[in-house]
Amino acid sequence: MSDQPQSQPKASPLDVAIVVVTYKRSQLLAQLLDSLVELRTAPSRIIVVDNASGDDTGDVVESYRERLGKRADGEDRLVYAPQAENTGGAGGFSAGAKIAYDLGHEWLWLMDDDVAVLPDAIDALEPWTHRFKVIQGRRYNFDGSPFYWQFDFNAHLGIPNPIAKDHFGADGWLPMNTVCFEGGLFHRDIVAQIGLPDPRFFIYWDDTVYGYLASKVTDLALVDAFILRRTRELKRLDLGPRKLNGTSDMVRFHIMRNRGYMARYFALHGDYNRFVFGFGTLLTLAKELIRVVTVDHSFRKGVPALFRGMRGARRIYRDKSWQPMPPLS
Repeated sequence: MSDQPQSQPKASPLDVAIVVVTYKRSQLLAQLLDSLVELRTAPSRIIVVDNASGDDTGDVVESYRERLGKRADGEDRLVYAPQAENTGGAGGFSAGAKIAYDLGHEWLWLMDDDVAVLPDAIDALEPWTHRFKVIQGRRYNFDGSPFYWQFDFNAHLGIPNPIAKDHFGADGWLPMNTVCFEGGLFHRDIVAQIGLPDPRFFIYWDDTVYGYLASKVTDLALVDAFILRRTRELKRLDLGPRKLNGTSDMVRFHIMRNRGYMARYFALHGDYNRFVFGFGTLLTLAKELIRVVTVDHSFRKGVPALFRGMRGARRIYRDKSWQPMPPLS
């Protein structure tokens, strides 16, 4: 790791703030920050939201302050935002998006800490910003293979279409109705209209629903440009072109519980049918049971986590005090 970038990055034609959420993964975060140092075009700001890691994350972030440089106005490009408590990825992205929005940035680029940004990523995204206000670029898996984004979401079932073909063709983009907070790029006008990401999700489905809400006010584009690579290897079941990654019991719980939030948002837009969505919940449960048995081998703890999540989803849907996240405009 060098102390200084090999060459100074050029100024970006985009006013883009990169929002990174991290939690107790300072080594992975360092790899991401290394990649941001090496960007050929510099972002306007880099906002690192630390979800109360309680380790050396703050020291790691501060060690990059000089390397990431200053803005044209003389301010540091890096903003470190430690949180008082761990609010999950959803809470972290909500907090980070608010910081970027309040600072007045035009574009918000959200990403987890277990990716690295390719050096020409901003240059690859910039041409698409003249046509779209929500953009998702492509990503490489840890092993270098192309990752398959589940870009086609069936809101009535509440599940992604697993057989949608990502054949880009000559146009180089595909319409989508969901997004991932692993490299999703949002114009501030969209954030103003649909509000901040909902922190109540804690983890899982938060980005799916945020992309769904964005699709109600603008066209979303999955573009044929690789901008990220995964830096963490996951346990997974290889199903040919699709992969079933391993996960934790905490994530399993939220996969099922957060379907309650999904149902509330879908109902607001007329996309909720109790019986169709219930069938989608059964399909989701079946998928998670397969994951428990074939990938994680945690049947004894994994199955109760799924059913606790389902009970939590029912409570959310029956909560008469529930309100959606408000628009900012």
